[in-house]
Amino acid sequence: MAETDIESLIRSLVIPLLKQPQALSITQKDDERYHRYIIDVAPNDVGRLIGRQGHVAAALRTIVEGAQSRRANSKRVRLLINDHRH
Repeated sequence: MAETDIESLIRSLVIPLLKQPQALSITQKDDERYHRYIIDVAPNDVGRLIGRQGHVAAALRTIVEGAQSRRANSKRVRLLINDHRH
């Protein structure tokens, strides 16, 4: 399956934050309203990706969701981080 522009953007933003970038996995799941991108990383990297008080995750979501075109027929993008710590 070819990597989308959004997946490429996510990968380029996330890899520099990780100690184990080889464990990065991005899964796309679509429904009626959203393109959901689920990020899986090594358990030790989850905290780095979320950041203190969620600031890093919020910044990543802002960039990724803002990159999506706002065309009338376009689905919205959602970025989710799979938290293996709990």
